[in-house]
Amino acid sequence: MENHQQKSASRVMCSEASQFLDQEIIIKGWVQRIRHLGKIAFLQVRDRTGYIQCVLEGQWAKKSLSLESVISLKGKAVAAEKSPSGVELVVVSLEVINIAANPLPFEVNKENLNVNLDTMLDQRVLSLRNQKEQLTFKIQSTLAGAFRDFLVKHGFTQIFTPKIVAAGAEGGANVFAVNYFEQQAYLAQSPQFYKQMMVGAGYERVFEVGPVYRAEEHNTSRHLNEYISLDLEIGFVQSEEELMDLEEALLSFMFGKVKSAFELELNKYHIEVPEVEKIPRITVMEAQRILEETYGKSSPAGDLDPEGERLICQYFMEKQGSAFVFLTSYPRDVRPMYALPAACNPDETASFDLLFKGIEVTTGGLRIHDYAQLIASIQSRGMNPANFESYTEAFKYGMPPHGGLAIGLERLTSKLLNHPNIRYASTFPRDRHRIIP
Repeated sequence: MENHQQKSASRVMCSEASQFLDQEIIIKGWVQRIRHLGKIAFLQVRDRTGYIQCVLEGQWAKKSLSLESVISLKGKAVAAEKSPSGVELVVVSLEVINIAANPLPFEVNKENLNVNLDTMLDQRVLSLRNQKEQLTFKIQSTLAGAFRDFLVKHGFTQIFTPKIVAAGAEGGANVFAVNYFEQQAYLAQSPQFYKQMMVGAGYERVFEVGPVYRAEEHNTSRHLNEYISLDLEIGFVQSEEELMDLEEALLSFMFGKVKSAFELELNKYHIEVPEVEKIPRITVMEAQRILEETYGKSSPAGDLDPEGERLICQYFMEKQGSAFVFLTSYPRDVRPMYALPAACNPDETASFDLLFKGIEVTTGGLRIHDYAQLIASIQSRGMNPANFESYTEAFKYGMPPHGGLAIGLERLTSKLLNHPNIRYASTFPRDRHRIIP
């Protein structure tokens, strides 16, 4: 009781008000709803934990308030059976901290925001106040946190690598150039080189959660030009099968954390988190054959296009009830220069993609660890090894066999929550045309 009395002298969160029945407490937050009934008014106030119903009487019932204004209320917490939280606040004083402009550009507190995506993103801070929109980023935070927790438990070290680099990790032209004093530099496409270098530095198992940049002129529902990549790299791994096993266990852990943390919200919005057990694994060539025989769908050489990814996921959902499928054995021509050629066929690579609900969410595989082989691979792509010397130098001094993978956090979040567009899973998206807010 003493602890509660001490806490009640300062701010109490809405979700904690039931712990202070018959005590005077202070609630601070945003005005969510107002109902005036003559000499009494009912006010819903929202904070980061939820909302509470407040009863305004006398002079306070006449107080002029606009939706989304920031206020502070002092009052007595009392039991209320009709209140969703079982408690309400009988207000004795009210302070308007910051009044919100009226009218709002759109109604924030509906279950679903009835506005188009561009309007939602133009007014992003306001749209993010919606409870369903907030849920997206609470779940995304849980996914990223679970990614870290799982890997730390398995002996990985978190690293933080530069985002201003001298050369793109994938080669090619899809990099953003930046002026870096007297030099030309680029925004990093991937932490790939640094992950490998840290494995070679003796850490063996490393991971990073950070932004990556792709200067691709896409303007689709599945692409962003800046996104968050969940990267890991592991030394002394012998096959891509080990990496796929690791990702199965990793995703099972991440999704399990989401289910336990958001059970009520997932049920409310009819979101089903899939079980991650044994994910089907097929080669790209097998996938192309299935697409041709089942759907009459042809595919680009050595890869699947977006329609092919959607259809092959549809196939495995119908046949095996799996929302996931691993595609393996990609040709060298469609993989970066560091991809390790497959032992059974040097024209293929020991690599894979993971598709989830019709879209690629992971790319991974084994990497070349022999210096001479890496130099030859770079040259075979028509690139100059001298441009990558700071990277290749690490391979001269004892690089173990290694491999890794990268998961696109926004894609994983958007497909998990069945969003029609990846931008719903980005707080402030950066795409072909949008660099504000």
